[in-house]
Amino acid sequence: MQSRRFRADVEKTGGGRIVILSTSWQTVALMAPQDHIYRDFIVELHRRMKAAGSRATLSGGLGTKTYAAAIVVLALVGLAIAGLLVRALATAEFTGALFLVGFTALFAWQIGGFVSRNRPRSYGFDDLPERLLP
Repeated sequence: MQSRRFRADVEKTGGGRIVILSTSWQTVALMAPQDHIYRDFIVELHRRMKAAGSRATLSGGLGTKTYAAAIVVLALVGLAIAGLLVRALATAEFTGALFLVGFTALFAWQIGGFVSRNRPRSYGFDDLPERLLP
């Protein structure tokens, strides 16, 4: 699966949505990135909407409630891992402590990027956030 996938939703006020993804399916489990094509399309879409005088509401990231729930879950996972690390060190289980440190580094790298990219934000046509583009 593609870990750095970007998504844009174009929603109509009365309902309906078009989803634009920065990846395309190659097989059932493999996605191919289309970063440059996606980036060019989104930038051009914003330019054309601005030129047409669009009054669209532009927002990025997760919804505020979903983002807050994700932060709470991450904090709880962090506390659990810290507790396990303290216990591993207290019982001289250094291999387990090393595993937890490695797991925490990998988790922070993968999930940290997702959380920072998906922070809720509003923006205008002139200031398309770089974090929303590949």
